[in-house]
Amino acid sequence: MTDHHETHPEIFSCPGRWRRFACMMYEGVLLFGVVFLAGYLFDTLTQSRDALNLRHTRQAVLFVAIGIYFLICWRRKGQTLPMKTWDIRLVDTTGTTPTLGRLMARYLLLWPIPLLGALLVMYASRLTGYSSTDLLIVFTPFLGFIWTWFDPQTQFLHDRLAGTRLINAPKTTRNKSV
Repeated sequence: MTDHHETHPEIFSCPGRWRRFACMMYEGVLLFGVVFLAGYLFDTLTQSRDALNLRHTRQAVLFVAIGIYFLICWRRKGQTLPMKTWDIRLVDTTGTTPTLGRLMARYLLLWPIPLLGALLVMYASRLTGYSSTDLLIVFTPFLGFIWTWFDPQTQFLHDRLAGTRLINAPKTTRNKSV
């Protein structure tokens, strides 16, 4: 029996790094709204007037809110709005919509590399004594791209571990009646 990947390789082709990068940038813009709304609701419900009050609880709430956003989008059609814009779809290794368990694993697995990068930036800042070194934190979300140069299908490490993959999802043509 032939593998679906062999009979339709174009379906499972991976989007280029620049498209994934652009998608991540767009995702960051949308996540600002998710974080703002979740933070606003948290502050309203807790009557918090200081961002450092209940800081760890706030971080946990934001982590969950961002996770809910991604899980809902990925579960419905395998795409967030930026992924639709850049014609990228999330599927499992068989090309179908991943299970909720796989999606949760993917969400949890995408955090360690950027967080380790942030920890390294903090240590570099303390080691050098230059607080301007902290500005390198803006690069840590993109550390996941390093693995794509070593992966044979240019997939992210968290996708490889979770059994998911990003594929090209060209827009379907619509009948335009004039």
